[in-house]
Amino acid sequence: MKVFGLAGWSGSGKTTLVVKLLPELIGRGLSVSTMKHAHHAFDIDKPGKDSYEHRAAGATEVMVGSAQRWALMHEHRGAAEPTAAELMRRMAPVDLLLIEGFKREAHDKLEVYRQANGKPLLQSEDPRIVAVASDIALPDLPRPVIPIDDVTAIADFIIAHCNLPARGADARRTAMRE
Repeated sequence: MKVFGLAGWSGSGKTTLVVKLLPELIGRGLSVSTMKHAHHAFDIDKPGKDSYEHRAAGATEVMVGSAQRWALMHEHRGAAEPTAAELMRRMAPVDLLLIEGFKREAHDKLEVYRQANGKPLLQSEDPRIVAVASDIALPDLPRPVIPIDDVTAIADFIIAHCNLPARGADARRTAMRE
């Protein structure tokens, strides 16, 4: 399973880019999963639901399953927050795992940068940032800069960087050109 991250400050457009990249990558025949880091307390469950009540009563893990999906909720109960690598081991293998956030972790990343955010670039302090998707030209950067709205070019970069195979419609287009 290849792993590639999207890192950037809050409000830079990471989620928007992931949502646009998913159909582009899947349309090229890749199986893709995502992992997202949350900086705040979050809950996918609601008070009054059985699974919430199980956790509130002290269960370490609660799994909910149906014909459409299943979800596993794990309570840390005071344990340290897991690393991205620890969480990855719990996921089913796919061609590509896109990680949103986890900007301090040691996987290759694309920095998502918007000038209006008023925050500095991260790339100068993280050698694992291999390219930047930006809403402005950044001619002096030592890494490739891709226009933030050019989803096709960003997908091309990720596929090439991760050495992923061309499949599906993308592979047929390539074969037709040859």
